[in-house]
Amino acid sequence: MDVTIRALQQDDEPQWRRLWTAYLDFYETTVSEAVYSATFQRNCDPDRPDQNALLAVGPQGPVGLAHYIFHPHNWRLEKTCYLQDLYVDPDMRGAGLGRRLIEAVYAAADTAGCPSVYWLTQEFNHNARQLYDRVGRLTPFIKYDRG
Repeated sequence: MDVTIRALQQDDEPQWRRLWTAYLDFYETTVSEAVYSATFQRNCDPDRPDQNALLAVGPQGPVGLAHYIFHPHNWRLEKTCYLQDLYVDPDMRGAGLGRRLIEAVYAAADTAGCPSVYWLTQEFNHNARQLYDRVGRLTPFIKYDRG
């Protein structure tokens, strides 16, 4: 499949927005226009190297995205990498694009000197978990939030 994984660029905003909206719809959530705008700008801003986005781009345009964030960690000297969002268009799933996006995040983390990459998913996200079980390690941690 002729798909390139590359960094998000300023002229990608409409396609990025379509992909991220589909991702948010899957998780039955929304964000404000201010969050869309700020997130896009942060992910394109070379002065914010800890916030990043990748696109999987095929002949017809972007078909997948990954957002990842580098941040300090109290248990290690180097930063760690949080893979916050991962999405591939439904008609493109099963072709290895999710794996390629995760591997591109792994490579970016290695380049940045971040040996640790982690992410979360919902327990019922069985299709994604089949991939995650092949490219990552399930941890025993349970997530809580302020609610």
